[in-house]
Formats: sequence, structure tokens, C-alpha cells
Amino acid sequence: MKKINRRTTLKGLAGISLALPYLEVMGDEKAETQAAPKRFCAIYTANGMSLPKEQNKIADWHWFPHQTGSKFEFNNSTRPLEKFRDELTFFSGFHHTSGPKSDPHTCSDMWLTGAPLHNPKPGTYNTVSLDQMIARHTKQHCRQPSLVMSIDAGVGFTSRTGTISYNLQGKPIPAENNPLHIFNRLFMGNADTAKKQKALLDRKMKLVDAVLENSKEFNRELGKTDKQTLSQYLTSLNELENRIKSNERWTGIPLKKQDYTKLDFEYDLEVDPLQYYKTMLDLIALTFDADLTRSVAFMLNREDGMGISDTFPLKLGLARSHHQLSHAGDPIGQKDFAKYDLFLSECVGHFLESLTSYKDNNGSLLDNTMVLFGSGASTTHNSRNLPTLLAGGKNMGVKHGTHYHKDGERLSNLYLSIMKSMDININQFGESTKPIQAGIFDVT
Repeated sequence: MKKINRRTTLKGLAGISLALPYLEVMGDEKAETQAAPKRFCAIYTANGMSLPKEQNKIADWHWFPHQTGSKFEFNNSTRPLEKFRDELTFFSGFHHTSGPKSDPHTCSDMWLTGAPLHNPKPGTYNTVSLDQMIARHTKQHCRQPSLVMSIDAGVGFTSRTGTISYNLQGKPIPAENNPLHIFNRLFMGNADTAKKQKALLDRKMKLVDAVLENSKEFNRELGKTDKQTLSQYLTSLNELENRIKSNERWTGIPLKKQDYTKLDFEYDLEVDPLQYYKTMLDLIALTFDADLTRSVAFMLNREDGMGISDTFPLKLGLARSHHQLSHAGDPIGQKDFAKYDLFLSECVGHFLESLTSYKDNNGSLLDNTMVLFGSGASTTHNSRNLPTLLAGGKNMGVKHGTHYHKDGERLSNLYLSIMKSMDININQFGESTKPIQAGIFDVT
């Protein structure tokens, strides 16, 4: 097969300034002229993790390892991740300083933002989330600024959110939950489809503008809930507009050839959630491999018994719902909660395995992707000592294989370190004070 030079390809695009994804026809020259993409994926689970009481004598089901440093041992609920020992780090003792001051149910709202939700600035509620901050700095390289996914579509509502992503104005970004629809949009779209989407969006925008312009009293007469609904609708339109504009820049540039046969859309959430999660996670891996986006957020479960995910433990043969298990104080309940953590660890392990299976130009996808997995609570409604795990990013200056503990450390400091590893040179994010100083990140 004849090889072409990437610079020649760019020169032939009629002056368009665009960072092309890797095409096989470019051969080894790509490795010499273009650094591998740096990617980020946040995976969230609601209601915390099982941290059993000492008197229940099931310490081997504790989510956090009991040992700190490099000699830590995996407990039962995280055992599926043991094969990635050298590719991950546990963080304990971390929290958002605003967490204990806020409604405990807002923990998912603030997980990626660290915003002071107990005392927001007038006219605001939240601030930008980590995934969207990363998307702001990586969107010029890929077709989609970001991919926002959740077990339930939309945004949910304040303190019972269905999304963990917030735009630069702190508005919730609606999540997608249907893997087939996501796949068709990302991989099966064409120029004709994009034109139809744009035409439909233009009609919607004109209609909204006309209503707002011709009804000066309209917004004033709306109640608080209606105002929030309208704001979320406008945010949805803006996100769709940005997505379409981003796609237009890539018209005529082919997608990377991939094998889609491993995607299984024949899942049944009423019977077994495992296949659904695997399909969503496999879809993320494919999206990263094609360099369609470099920032993804996926909400596995919702807080406080919201949505279908609350029933998943029951479908797995456990005795109580997810929210009920998070409140359990007895040995059986806390062990069942840990068994659900085990199920989630299997899902995350499957994702890490998928990322490892894809070859990048200087290693695997996992080597060039940071995967953040955690929750906004530890024990029931406790917003301290947040369960946090970071995997991947070996080629991004991250040194793994440890359990790092520091009481009272700010989670936003970890977020700042993640961004610096992605070459996003900002000095503060949320309530951060400085990057993590622990020999884990090879950045300052």
C-alpha cells in the first residue's frame, strides 16, 4: 500500500487548518510527527462504595485497600482490577471542601466540578466540569467536543441529576443512554444526515427566538421549575449546534476502519445490566480508537434510588436495591453492597481490557488515556474520603501501582494534575490549591 505524508494531506485540504486523525495510509511517519492523542474518561457510580463497619467482620470486602503505598492488596470487591495493578492508583482521604456543606444528594452534581453548591453565586448553580474543561482544550482535534453518557437520558434534576457534565456556564449537559443511537450518530452519519439535522435545529432555534422575543413577559411569568426546564432545553440546543458545527469541519474525511462486530446491542436491562454496560464501554473504546472525541463522561448509576439502575442489584440476585444497600448497616447488607461494587469493578476491568486491546502509535489506548472511576460519597451521604481510582496514562507522565492516602486532600487538586498531564496548563480548577505532589504525576 502506498504511503502518504501527513503534511501533504493537510496541504491538499484547500487551506483548511485541521489536525487529522491517524490514517493507515500515513504509515510510520505519523509516529514521528504527531504525538499520540491524550484522552480522558470519567466513570461515576452513585451512592458511594461499601466500606463495611469493623464490627461486621467483613473487612476483606472493603473497597479501599487496607494498606497504603506500593504494597497494597486488592480486596474482594476490586479483585477484577488486580491484573491492572501497575496501571492504576487508589486515592483515599480526598473530598470536595464544599461537599460537607451541601445537600448530600448533590454529590453527583459536584463530582466533576467541586462547585460550592451550598452557596452558589447569584444567578448560577454549578461550574464547569472536568470533562468539559478538557473538551475545551481538545475539541479542535476531533469530530466531537465530548461524549456525555448516562444510564438515563437527559439531565435529571438538581440534586437528583442524570448527568455529571456541566458546560462552561455551569449548565447541565444532557446525557445519551442508548448505545445504538450513539453508535449510529458517531459512526453511521453522513453529510446528508448532517444537513437534515442542521435544518431541523435551525427551525427549532428560530421558533425559540420568536417565542422569547415576542413574549417579553414570558420568562418573568415562568415558575422556578419551568425556568430550569427552559434553560436545560436551550442548553440542549446549544450543545447540538456545537456538535453539528464540529462535524461540518470533518466533512469528506473518512473514519478509521474498525471492527464493530464486538458491539452487542441485544441487551435487556430488565434482566441483566452487564451487557448494557459492556456495550456502552466498548463504544467508548471504539470512539477513542477512531479519535472521534478525547473527553467522555459516563454516569453508571443515579443517586437516591433514581432511575432503572436502582434495581440492578436485584437483577444480579442481591436482596435489596442500590439505594437500600447504600444505607445498610448489617453484615449481610454491607456485603451485598460490596458484591455490587464487585460487579462494577468487573465492568471497569472490562473497559480497561478493551483500551489495552487497541493499538496506539506508541502503545495501547490505555497508555494514552486516563480513566477516572469513583463516587461523590463514601458511606451513606458522607462526602468525605471519596472512593477514587485513576487508571491508564502511562505515556502521559502518570506513575501507578500505589494506594495514595492523604486526609483532607482536595479532589480538585487531583483534577488539576490530570489536566496538566493532558498539557492543559492552568493554575487552578474549582477549589484546587496545587497539583498532587506524590511522585504519581510527572508534571508540575
